[in-house]
Amino acid sequence: MDAARRHIALIVETSNAYARGILRGIRRYIREHEPWAIYLGEHSRGAVSAAWLKGWHGDGVIARVENERIAEAVRACGLPAVDVSAARLIPELPWVETDDRAIADAAADHLLARGFRHFGFCGDEHFNWSKWRRERFVQRLREAGFGCRVHPVALQADTPSDWAREQGRMAAWVAGLPRPAGVLACYDICGQRLLQACRQAGVAVPYEVAVVGVDNDELVCDLSDPPLSSVIPDTGRTGYQAAALLDRILAGAKTGPAELRIAPLGIAERQSSDLLAIEDREISRAIRAIRDNAHRNIRVRDVLANVPLSRRVFEARFRQATGLTPHQEIVRVRLARIRQLLLETDLSLPAIAERAGFEHPEYMSVFFKRETGMSLSRYRATAGR
Repeated sequence: MDAARRHIALIVETSNAYARGILRGIRRYIREHEPWAIYLGEHSRGAVSAAWLKGWHGDGVIARVENERIAEAVRACGLPAVDVSAARLIPELPWVETDDRAIADAAADHLLARGFRHFGFCGDEHFNWSKWRRERFVQRLREAGFGCRVHPVALQADTPSDWAREQGRMAAWVAGLPRPAGVLACYDICGQRLLQACRQAGVAVPYEVAVVGVDNDELVCDLSDPPLSSVIPDTGRTGYQAAALLDRILAGAKTGPAELRIAPLGIAERQSSDLLAIEDREISRAIRAIRDNAHRNIRVRDVLANVPLSRRVFEARFRQATGLTPHQEIVRVRLARIRQLLLETDLSLPAIAERAGFEHPEYMSVFFKRETGMSLSRYRATAGR
């Protein structure tokens, strides 16, 4: 082995966007610090054979400890390790993971801001991350005064007939939802399958049911019909922080049973949730005016020109319908516009500022930092660009 470098095993699958985001974050940490010699196999989730760790003379491990096989191998190797899985099969390991409560909050707030009053959740109770998202999503909606219907799905169906049965169950559930309804799917594959179930049930998306997934796996989201809105986990930061934590441990730092949960970056809004479920026509018209003019420096007084209401009545009805003030909705929409342009284009910051209604990119930078606590360049970098 090359004695000049630390030798690190990455027990992280390469088969999905979430895990690859973690790997990109680890790569970024390595490039900014001392280089590591990396040992990484190509495998799908939980399918890795990690028995080779037992006789491996490396320095440390970053692992998605997804099953007992992986847990046994990580324990047996006796090396310093950091876990990046929600399964928590080795509780004593330092742990860096997505903040599933914050993910649920982001999805709930996204749907509440669109005026939905009926909600559902599709998830797989075999996974902690799905349970945690379901628990917080239901709690957040209860705090807002609404209920939520839950459908436990069998995402690991092994045969076409198994999946056909599950698809039928999902279609029957979605057909029975009060409408319009906003539904959170525990991750993007579940969201894509839920959209298939909506078609099977003859339920129009997003007009009768709006769907939001998690992970922002762009291929899965864009191949969905219609394209799937999704919560964007900060996987790059998750991987970066896991690598930083392992580096500190290898340098002799005493971390104890460290736990770090990483908040999401926001929502990638696509057609599956592009609907205003608001019965108040004037307020619905006002929200549409805000969204249609996100590329302009729109103000509350400009929105009032679209509705025959006094400002006092307008603001009261707006808050009653959305839970937000008109100004808060303008800020939310402008932030979403900036995020979309940062994530989905290679436009320069001056070009983005022009398309987002800012006279100067400096004004946009101050606005974005004030509202998110993050610089434009860091947001674009941590989102995997």
